[in-house]
Amino acid sequence: MPANPVVAVAGATGAVGAEFLQVLHDVDFPAAEVRALASARSAGKALPFLGCGQVPAGDLTVQEMTPESFEGVDIALFSCGAGVSKEMREAVAAAGAVMIDNSSAFRMDEDVPLVVPEVNPGDVAWHNGVIANPNCSTIQMVVALKPLYDLSPIKRVVVSTYQAASGGGAPAMAELYDQTREFLGGTPDDELTVEVFQHRIAFNCIPHIDKFLEDDSTKEEWKMVVETKKIMGDQGIRVAATCVRVPVLRCHAEAVYVEFADEVSVEAARAALEAFPGIVVMDDCATNTYPMPGLLAGTNETYVGRLRRDDTVDHGLAMWVVADQIRKGAALNAVQIAQLLLP
Repeated sequence: MPANPVVAVAGATGAVGAEFLQVLHDVDFPAAEVRALASARSAGKALPFLGCGQVPAGDLTVQEMTPESFEGVDIALFSCGAGVSKEMREAVAAAGAVMIDNSSAFRMDEDVPLVVPEVNPGDVAWHNGVIANPNCSTIQMVVALKPLYDLSPIKRVVVSTYQAASGGGAPAMAELYDQTREFLGGTPDDELTVEVFQHRIAFNCIPHIDKFLEDDSTKEEWKMVVETKKIMGDQGIRVAATCVRVPVLRCHAEAVYVEFADEVSVEAARAALEAFPGIVVMDDCATNTYPMPGLLAGTNETYVGRLRRDDTVDHGLAMWVVADQIRKGAALNAVQIAQLLLP
């Protein structure tokens, strides 16, 4: 990998694609060139870019993504959906580039690392041209679990998620805005615009993310189970998840209950979390201090609060975890993976 790689952003006009460009600037990624790629209908569009590395600030002209788009590219940041990622994988590999993919296309492939840089950075060493970005809800949970796992092996995790509209992309965020306006304007429920979600999202919670599986769990819940095991490198961890969409724009929140093999005190857990890179502990009940998803949009860290004992199991702790789904849950994590590839 050159010290100043050429970076392609595939899906540059989407919510995560736009955040890729913002994060590249924010971390001053040492790029020699940044290419904005999208579908044919977006070709020619000008995207404002604040610059990074050797790339000055100015507009990037969106190019239609074709197999030839990756010639000369070193790192390809993908957020286009699983189908497009699968379609373009061979072209990216043929160009000698590394695909960092934000979709579910390759996450559970045995030859593809699934990486959260704070948790398993060493796994990038065995990539074969593709590194998968985990599911957003999994990313923030394993960041919070890792320092605790280092204190004692984790036997079981029970998690309920409160996932923002941004997990459904820019159209989902727009639907939350539009439905809220309609609802407050007195539009009857059966006349509200419902296109992205299964039901009304304004002033509602939907316990259904992705499709239902044969066991009546959802694919989103399945992702949290299998991805946690892979990232943590421990197939023995048992994970039970309930994933819920809530009327929040960007940040996911999670109520996480952890059962350890050995006793872990609240004090020891707090110290480990406070010392861990990428985590901010916001936990002071006396001052009503805890992470709230409506107030943390645009942040990079994983926030932990409401840390307390769970006496319903031996060696149990409970916590509340919040992170920006578009940044740490997607674009930031992918760019951090790209940073691991630099010489």
